[in-house]
Amino acid sequence: MPRYAVCLFTTDRSIPPAEFAAAVEARELDGVYFPEHTHLPLSSRSPFFADGQVPASYRRTCDPFVALAMAATVTQRIRLGTGICLLTQHDPIVLAKTVATLDHLSGGRVTLGIGAGWNAEELENHGTPFGQRWPILRERVMAMREIWQREVVEFHGQFVDFGPMYSYPKPVQAGGPPFWIGSNSRFALDRIAEYADGWMPIHGRPGGATIDALRAACAERGRRFDDLTLALYYAPLDERECRQLLADGYHELIFSVPSADAQTVLPRLDEIADLVRRLRAG
Repeated sequence: MPRYAVCLFTTDRSIPPAEFAAAVEARELDGVYFPEHTHLPLSSRSPFFADGQVPASYRRTCDPFVALAMAATVTQRIRLGTGICLLTQHDPIVLAKTVATLDHLSGGRVTLGIGAGWNAEELENHGTPFGQRWPILRERVMAMREIWQREVVEFHGQFVDFGPMYSYPKPVQAGGPPFWIGSNSRFALDRIAEYADGWMPIHGRPGGATIDALRAACAERGRRFDDLTLALYYAPLDERECRQLLADGYHELIFSVPSADAQTVLPRLDEIADLVRRLRAG
């Protein structure tokens, strides 16, 4: 069955994450997704926004894992996701424990949407060279999976290297929470086919990636395309468009609400819930 979730830029000025998550679950939706920016440098050579202006919500974003932990305490059913976690800005041993702890305490509800990052200065402040961000992300995914799946674990790569160790708790989900790569670039498709569990593109953003091209990348890698989850970020609030997207092969539609207070967010949630009831009715 298709799933329907909602993303929110949680900030110090938005509806609190616990209140938001409880409202999402009460409306019988399926999940929440919170983004991440550890910080934003004042100058950037990264042309991610056409006008060069970064929205205020990007500058004020809360830590997604603290926010998701708060969401977990007031919900029982909904998925708890990052949309996206900038894995290139994290120590993989520390992040593996953070995510495993959240998955353990929430009863196995975590989805880890990940990305390599678009802001060169932000990455470089964390010691990640912009040109090596994707190889670094790949090794950190592999290392985290090893940490989650083995009692005694070691990993020896180009960017991640540690000797035998223990790390607990282990995630509830077998193999650990799924990794979904959030990217619209056609170059991301081979990466998804090689080592990810799903694809999380942004609706309407250019980049050249398509479902058919992802299917071809899986065939080239000898990977079963049907094992991947396709989740569309910033899904449209149009019933006909949503039905077409589901027919195209998306398993999950992730709608968005403004990064704002409850008086602004809750009516939009009602609108989303009404749309989802129509989609589920067939």
